[in-house]
Amino acid sequence: MTELPNLDLAAEFVRSRIGDTAPRVAVVLGSGLGGLADSVSDGQRVDYAQIPGFPTPTVAGHRGQLVAGQIDDVPVLLQNGRFHLYEGHDPTAVVLPVRLFAELGVPYLIVTNAAGGLNSSFHPPTLMLIADHVNLMWRNPLIGPVVPGENRWPDLYDVYSGDLRALARGVAREQGMPLEEGVYVAVLGPSYETPAEVRMLRRLGADAVGMSTVPEVVTARARGMKVLGISSITNVGAGLSARALSHADVLEAGKQLAGDLTRIVRGVLSGLP
Repeated sequence: MTELPNLDLAAEFVRSRIGDTAPRVAVVLGSGLGGLADSVSDGQRVDYAQIPGFPTPTVAGHRGQLVAGQIDDVPVLLQNGRFHLYEGHDPTAVVLPVRLFAELGVPYLIVTNAAGGLNSSFHPPTLMLIADHVNLMWRNPLIGPVVPGENRWPDLYDVYSGDLRALARGVAREQGMPLEEGVYVAVLGPSYETPAEVRMLRRLGADAVGMSTVPEVVTARARGMKVLGISSITNVGAGLSARALSHADVLEAGKQLAGDLTRIVRGVLSGLP
């Protein structure tokens, strides 16, 4: 296992750039969803390359910046560019930003991602509220020595907060926008799933499949953060349509959904207790 980076150094550096007041919410932006960062007022941008211990993302659509500021008067910290296991990163690197958020005192985490639809009632591009997940990445970021401040055995019964999901559903109703809800299954990637694998995942009860999110969410729950997850269903799984899958199409579909996602996130921020 890779040695844990010095969180104190990373947190000290980020505080020197964004101030000592803890953001209320951290938001992880998935593939093609970086446009939300443009809605941050008085934004302070910190490149990952400047933060002690941070690697650099290698995937198109992941910029590699923390953006701190306000969205509708709510202090936020946006992770514009995530790390994936399939890039060759150790799980400790993938969840480093979430551990940093917790170190900074952030109580809420909103995770977004691009995912393939498995539920035949979904009509991409559309948004799906994550109600639960299945981890088929065969990795858990909590393996190894317990990181100070983390629960060794976090309870994942309400891993995606029921209160936050109810709030998001209410925002979608008020905005008159469709919002699906279902189970997200995380696989290692980077290859897309075969038709046989898609059939297997559907039998397991999954509604969407992707290659991220679960490590960050597990770590956030180990730190006591409340989590909301939203998938941008950008395509259907292999074998469910005649169209070949491509990352370029995923990015384009993500852009189409960016406006709806931004409205839901802003509504949730304004409705937090």
